[in-house]
Amino acid sequence: MEVSRIRALRGPNLWSRQTSIEAIVRCAPEEREMLPGNDFEKKLRRIFPAVGPLEGTRPGHPASMAHALEKITLSLQNQAGCPVTFSRTTATEEDGVFQVVVQYTEEAVGRLALDWAEKLCQAVESQSAFDLNQALAELRDLDEDVRLGPSTGSIVDAAVLKGIPYRRLTEGSMVQFGWGSKQRRIQAAETDTTSAIAESIAQDKDLTKSLLLAAGVPVPIGRPAKDLEDAWSIAQSIGLPVVVKPQDGNQGKGVTVNITERELFDQAYETAARYGEVLVEKFLPGSDYRLLVVGNKLVAAARREPPLVVGDGVLTVRELVDKVNADPRRGDGHSTSLTKIKFDDIAIGRLKLQDLEPNSVPEKGRRVILRNNANLSTGGTATDVTDDVHAEVAARVVAAAQMVGVDICGVDVVCESVLKPLEEQNGGIVEVNAAPGLRMHISPSFGKGRNVGKAVIDHMFPNGDNGRIPVIAVTGTNGKTTTVRLTAHLLKAHQWRVGMTNTDGVYVNGRQIDDGDCSGPRSARNVLMHPDVDAAVFETARGGLLREGLAFDRCQVAIVTNMGSGDHLGLNYITTLEDLSVLKRVIVLNVAPDGMAVLNAADPHVAMMANMCPGNVTFFALDPHNAVIATHRAQGKRVVYTENGHIVAQQGKKSFRIPLAEVPLTRQGQIGFQTENVMAAVAAAWAVDVPWETIALGLSTFISDIQGVPGRFNVFDYKGATLIADYGHNPDAIQALVQAVDNMPANKRVVVISGAGDRRDQDIRDQTQILGTAFDEVILYQDACQRGRSDGEVIQLLREGLNGATRTTHVQDIQGEFNAIDTALARLSAGDLCLILIDQVEAALAYIQGKVNESQEAAA
Repeated sequence: MEVSRIRALRGPNLWSRQTSIEAIVRCAPEEREMLPGNDFEKKLRRIFPAVGPLEGTRPGHPASMAHALEKITLSLQNQAGCPVTFSRTTATEEDGVFQVVVQYTEEAVGRLALDWAEKLCQAVESQSAFDLNQALAELRDLDEDVRLGPSTGSIVDAAVLKGIPYRRLTEGSMVQFGWGSKQRRIQAAETDTTSAIAESIAQDKDLTKSLLLAAGVPVPIGRPAKDLEDAWSIAQSIGLPVVVKPQDGNQGKGVTVNITERELFDQAYETAARYGEVLVEKFLPGSDYRLLVVGNKLVAAARREPPLVVGDGVLTVRELVDKVNADPRRGDGHSTSLTKIKFDDIAIGRLKLQDLEPNSVPEKGRRVILRNNANLSTGGTATDVTDDVHAEVAARVVAAAQMVGVDICGVDVVCESVLKPLEEQNGGIVEVNAAPGLRMHISPSFGKGRNVGKAVIDHMFPNGDNGRIPVIAVTGTNGKTTTVRLTAHLLKAHQWRVGMTNTDGVYVNGRQIDDGDCSGPRSARNVLMHPDVDAAVFETARGGLLREGLAFDRCQVAIVTNMGSGDHLGLNYITTLEDLSVLKRVIVLNVAPDGMAVLNAADPHVAMMANMCPGNVTFFALDPHNAVIATHRAQGKRVVYTENGHIVAQQGKKSFRIPLAEVPLTRQGQIGFQTENVMAAVAAAWAVDVPWETIALGLSTFISDIQGVPGRFNVFDYKGATLIADYGHNPDAIQALVQAVDNMPANKRVVVISGAGDRRDQDIRDQTQILGTAFDEVILYQDACQRGRSDGEVIQLLREGLNGATRTTHVQDIQGEFNAIDTALARLSAGDLCLILIDQVEAALAYIQGKVNESQEAAA
């Protein structure tokens, strides 16, 4: 078995809506059919009993080694604690070659699981040893390292439930919620509206106390110390017991409380000084509480206990700690609800204050404290007391959070009880924390867990906002780029700042920020991250869909222009028009429930996608009597068609008409494929509620020149002859172009053409076979990049397509695109027409424009 071309499908894809790992697996003849209960399966189950059932592609069919790899990869992730359910293995057209797809929750874990699964298959085949425990341990450790922690994870989970899209921006805990101009960002439990100043205040404990005191919030007295002697002087002046802690600290690091003697004080000072300047405060008696404020509301409260064990009269302190740490809820980091108690020098020092040592056996019922602070990060526990908090206590902690300026704030309070005001019990606020840990509230050791993630999301996205901007995805064989550009133009006319991706580049609000073919998911993700984007229009090409899936979880509008057999069939195991339709309909499958699919009613493969759409459907077609259009219109649903020189958009009895004479792109309706592109764009703008007056204005101001739609039916006047430059590169595009130029008068018709080497032989022949019926002269040239073909191979296929041509009388081979253009121009006279099928779009258009400019200057 050979595993190759491993891909991470990071969005909805050909196989499912789940993020998945896809691999190509080549099996030897003896690995292609393994009957149920065979030796391989028996040996596999002895090593890995939890592996799922080995089944073939269809029930009752024997499984292959690829199917075993699939099931092992899925089962390994399940056993490591990853909630994955989807996997699939599909045979390709090549004998013994399969596509294996397995869902993942974390990409790195999915890749590692596939790697271990391959090793397990090899171990079973070779009857060698395999350490399953090591594999699972590595997977669990990696998953814990890369997945979001409980605080950030709870916020992300709440966002998902609310339908808010998210994206991790780093391997850590920085996450973007929403898209474009509606996006918000968090770092752990800190939002993008918490300023650096507020965070600095929260870190400076003395400054925090000063501000809280000014706001009338009770705080313990004390101040920073210059050195050890100054610290002891402060302690004596405010009176023992005291608390010694770093002025700038977090997670309870370096904090020692309830100090009553000089020896312990000196040790505490030394510990705190490791973290910076030292603060000495009056010790407040009572319990340690953490109150969580989100915005202007108290949303959760917990009483915290320091890490401790209770003696049983039998076990030593060290053994009691080991017993407590064996609790599965306790882990080494922040990924579990509790943290293991650290048995270190600090714990041993705390034992000495209780006249105990690690090997002491405490009497039954004795509470042995192992740390001075009650932070969960050092092994403490938490009990939910949210429902007990007095209104006055809640008011004080909210005031504290607002005084500091932190919108998600963990306020540490020491008092006897939160059931009564702080002022009545000599209680106070001892710290205000930015980016507080949330797990003590999500999964407290005792009491009711609180949905604090929802509180954070509701604060960030109030009034039911889901952070989404309109996303319009466009796919098909031909017309994608023009439709994308026109749709973006209509949205811009609606005063939206538009992000757009296509095969020419990435554009934001009219400015190009990237060039080249940007029709894949990476470019789309960049647009969705841009804060100046109110709506996005994405050209969605087949290559990006196959490589990574979609860049978004769902779109508001999905446009499918058409389907053609010349669209890279035979590549990446997409061999038939049906295969291509299944791939292209991915955007339709992922339309929002309140969204719209815009489908070409004249293309049966496209029209059939309507049954797959979770939202509504608008059909478009040139022919108002098209059966699909007529049926949809009779049902009172949205349709767009042409009638009596107008584009008509109709729903029920309501309709809107736009004269084709006022749509320059269509040349008064003469160019059929451009009229179809216009109808698709109109339907998309209609779907996102762009007013009809704005749509009409946008159509009238969109010009098919080299700036508006480069390489898409750009028309030039050259010495009285008509030049048309187009990037058409498959038989369907060529046929559409022939139909368009047939409506344009000409004395002689000349075409300049090359062919893309990554097309099938017959697709290349078909292009010139079509042109041979419509053009008098054909100039052939070779593309700059042959895409895997040898020199002259494409030219020969193009010539073969001209065999038996009914109209063409002159065929000429020219080396180089620009030389071919010069040759064609030299053969033109006034009244002639030349179609130039360009390869290097930007350079060729500039060259043609230069020739036109030269001719105009010469004439002047």
